[in-house]
Amino acid sequence: MQHTTLGTLEVSRIGLGAMTMSAFYTGAGTDDAESIRTIHRALDLGVTLIDTAEIYGPFTNEELVGRAIKDRRDEAVVATKFGNYRHGEGGGPWQRDSTPTNIRLAIEGSLKRLGIDTIDLYYQHRVDPNVPIEDVVGTLADLRDEGKLAHIGLSEASADTVRRAAAVTPIAALQTEYSLWTRDVEEEILPTCRELGIGFVAYSPLGRGFLTGKLRSLDELADDDFRRNNPRFQGDNLLKNIALVEHVEQIAAAAEATPAQVALAWLLSKRVVPIPGTKRVERLEENAAADAIAMTAEQLRLLDELPPAAGERYPEQGMTTVNL
Repeated sequence: MQHTTLGTLEVSRIGLGAMTMSAFYTGAGTDDAESIRTIHRALDLGVTLIDTAEIYGPFTNEELVGRAIKDRRDEAVVATKFGNYRHGEGGGPWQRDSTPTNIRLAIEGSLKRLGIDTIDLYYQHRVDPNVPIEDVVGTLADLRDEGKLAHIGLSEASADTVRRAAAVTPIAALQTEYSLWTRDVEEEILPTCRELGIGFVAYSPLGRGFLTGKLRSLDELADDDFRRNNPRFQGDNLLKNIALVEHVEQIAAAAEATPAQVALAWLLSKRVVPIPGTKRVERLEENAAADAIAMTAEQLRLLDELPPAAGERYPEQGMTTVNL
């Protein structure tokens, strides 16, 4: 596996998103043993960047990652996130809180669950409109000085917010949704990161699994799978997006690769770090192999020219929390 940098943090060119091991896409349930095998296999293959968050579960995903890396800490670059959980009395999940007090409570919990002394990359999961970003990254800089985190990240922040944060302290990475069917970051956010020397981490690089070509109907999703409420998986949007995937499949056949590998190779050509999520070894191996896929200029051009997905990437409420 080739390596790159997020700011000054060295990571594998492809990371592993651990979210689906514990939350949101779990379907019939979780299999911690298989998930730990997947993390171990990722490390075997040189996939160093392991991405989690306190809200995944909540908390159970960090505990899982902690168990998986217990004897292999030196091989892993651990990234986790705060800010979607309010700690303390009356708190709970899906309450944005990036006050200094809550950040300090959050990082202590994450360190304990992960079983580590320092978080390699600590992200604000969602921008808190009630707390100036200068106060947020100022607190994170203090925690970095205390040795509790090594690098600071933001997630789903606007270009303006990124600039304001970077004016206070170095920002290693911005993590935002980016894939063949979600490209809005290309207009302003990605160029801003390039200008400021900030790495870009692409979550949902496979379109929440849709770009693998394996999903054709909501009937294939478990009743509790959150994608059932995603606008891109519904009605006419679903039909239009199936047609988009069929184009990806054609290009993949020409490249002698899978649609997932082509989607990831396209992102690698954009000099970003995708973190495809999976809880299965075979999918992890397929995704990691994208590091060696050589796309032709013509194939990349055809992918560039594909239309964006039909439908918003989140339901209405979710869209109010991104690009802030």
